[in-house]
Amino acid sequence: MDPYTFAEFGLPEKILDVLADLELFVPTPIQEKSFKPILSGRDIMGIAQTGTGKTLAYLLPVLKQWKYNKNGNPTVLVLVPTRELVVQVTEILEKLTENITARVIGVYGGKNINTQKLLFNDGCDILVGTPGRVMDLAIDNAISLKEVQKLIIDEFDEMLNLGFRPQLTHIFEMMREKRQNILFSATMTEAVDDMLEDYFASPIEISLAKSGTPLEKIEQTGYKVENFNTKINLLKHLLETENDLSKVLIFNNNKRHADLLFNKIDELFPGQFDVIHSNKSQNYRLKAMKSFENELIRGLITTDVMARGLDISDITHVINFEVPEVPEQYIHRIGRTGRADKDGKAITFVTKKEEPLLLEIEVLMDKELTFIDFPSEVKIDPKKIASEQEDVKMKNAHTVKLEEGGGAFHEKKDKNKKVNLGGPKARYKPKSKPGGNRAQAKSKSKAKRKK
Repeated sequence: MDPYTFAEFGLPEKILDVLADLELFVPTPIQEKSFKPILSGRDIMGIAQTGTGKTLAYLLPVLKQWKYNKNGNPTVLVLVPTRELVVQVTEILEKLTENITARVIGVYGGKNINTQKLLFNDGCDILVGTPGRVMDLAIDNAISLKEVQKLIIDEFDEMLNLGFRPQLTHIFEMMREKRQNILFSATMTEAVDDMLEDYFASPIEISLAKSGTPLEKIEQTGYKVENFNTKINLLKHLLETENDLSKVLIFNNNKRHADLLFNKIDELFPGQFDVIHSNKSQNYRLKAMKSFENELIRGLITTDVMARGLDISDITHVINFEVPEVPEQYIHRIGRTGRADKDGKAITFVTKKEEPLLLEIEVLMDKELTFIDFPSEVKIDPKKIASEQEDVKMKNAHTVKLEEGGGAFHEKKDKNKKVNLGGPKARYKPKSKPGGNRAQAKSKSKAKRKK
C-alpha cells in the first residue's frame, strides 16, 4: 500500500507547491493523525514528542480552512513560549503562504513595542507571538483579538513552566468564547490538566506516544565523569577522536556554566563553536543559530533555551554536558537529533552527584542509558568549579560562654567606660531660664550703668 501523501489532504495547490519545493510529500504520523480532527472544529489537545512535526500538524489544516478577513484583525493566533520559536514559526508560515493573500506577523518581547505597533498598520491575518508581547499589544489597542477564530498554543507545558499562565488567562478573556482551541504539548502535566479543565471544552486528545517515551531512532549513551573540568577534557577528547561529531548541540544547566564551557572550548577549537542563552541579544542568537544550521560552525553550546521546538536539521549529536534537573527536559534536549526519520546520538556526562537525576530520567523513559568506559587517555582534573565545592565548615571555632563575657550583657571595655554627656549640645552653657537667671542679668546691667 502506498504511503499517505499531502496531496490526499485536499490542500490548496499553492500550498502543495510550497511543500513540494521543500521536498515534503509524506506527512509524519502526528500530521496525519491530527489533520481531520482539527478540520472538525473541535478543541484539540495533541500530545507528541518534540521532533515529530507538530508545527505543520497544526498549520496545514488551519491554512486549508483559512479565509481572508477584510477588517485587518487576526483570525488565527499562534502562541509559543520563546522568541526563537516565534521567528521559526513565522518563517514557516511566510513560506507556506507566499502564494496566497495572508498577512503574517511575528512579535516577541525584547524589541521596542512602538516599532512593533507599526507592523499592524496594513492589517494582520495570522499573528504569531509570545504571550506577554501579544497581551501588551492588545492592551494598547494595537491589535484586537475579538475576531480570532482559531487559537493555537504550541509547547503548552513549557509555557506554563515558564509562568505564562496569567498572560494566557488574560488573552483568553480578550477573545470571544466561540473559537477553536488547538493545543500541542510534549508532556501532559498537572498544570496542563488544570488549564484544560478550566478553559477548554472537552478537547479531543490526540496522543502519538506516552509522555516521556524516548525517540526510538536516538542512540543514548553515557560516561561517568569525575567533575566539570574533567568533562571538558572528555569533550575535547571526543571532538578530536570522533569524526562523526560534525554538528553538535551541547547542553548546560545554566548560563554561567555555558559561558564557562564556551570560553574553554573556544581556546581549544577556535572559531568552531558558539554559545547562546537568554542573556545573548536576539540578533546574536539568530546569527549563531543560522551559522549552526548552515554548518559554518561545528557546534553550539547552550542552555535549555534550545531544547524546545527549534527545528535545526541534521544535528548529529546532542551532548548533555550536565544532566538536566527536570527529567522531561532530557527528552526535549535529545529530540534535537534524530529528526525527520534520521538516526541520532545523545551522549550524557554524569557525575556522582548527578546520578539521582539520571535515575529519574531513566524511570520516566523506562529505559536505561548504555555507559561507555571512561577513556584511559583522558586526564582527570581534580580541580572543582565553584558550584561543585562542598560547604566549608569552620574547624576549632572558638565559642564564648555567657559567664565568660560572651553574653548579651557583659562588662564594657575600658575605652567604652565613658560618661554620657548628652551629646554635642551638652558641651555648651545652657540658656538662661526665666525667673532667677533673668533677674540676675538685670541686676548686673544696673550695676554696670551705675559705674
